[in-house]
Amino acid sequence: MDLKKVLEKRASVKNFSDKKVKGEDIVAAVEAANVAPSPGNVQILKYIVVGDAETKEKIAEYCRQDFIKDAPVVVVVCSEDRDVKRFYDSRAGAYVKHHVGAAVENFLLKIVDLGLSACWVGAFSRGVRSLLKVPDNVTIEVILPVGYQAVKDKTVQKRKYSLNGRLFFEGWGNKYANGLEKVRRGDM
Repeated sequence: MDLKKVLEKRASVKNFSDKKVKGEDIVAAVEAANVAPSPGNVQILKYIVVGDAETKEKIAEYCRQDFIKDAPVVVVVCSEDRDVKRFYDSRAGAYVKHHVGAAVENFLLKIVDLGLSACWVGAFSRGVRSLLKVPDNVTIEVILPVGYQAVKDKTVQKRKYSLNGRLFFEGWGNKYANGLEKVRRGDM
């Protein structure tokens, strides 16, 4: 699929059909996440793929998001930041968050490219940790329910606001239109 179409089609879907998801599609999405920029090329992310109905039901309960149990697959993204802390000290926390965001976005875009849907879930209780036996030195970052969007669900990406007043050139507050003129002239 064309990248522009993938970007526009990506939306948080919370209504899944019961159609099974191919394991190789989940692996392809994780591989897409794996090529995201990471701090010092340190591989800090781990992925837990869950297909068991009872486990998904418990995850849904711990997230207070009932739709999660209906997703054919749930991917739990975790980080282990020990090496990043060793290399980057006080900057490590920010770098981990940057990496997680980039990896999850790659994952979500690949999911759309494969004709699947997902939702980024960031709120959950500690129960997820014990349910999945995640060690204390590992952080659960996000939970990604994945499946085919239900036909009756017409979820689309929410309208994004104009960049006017939010895109600056050469410094804070330099208006979008002024910078855009420079871009069009080839001065940037």
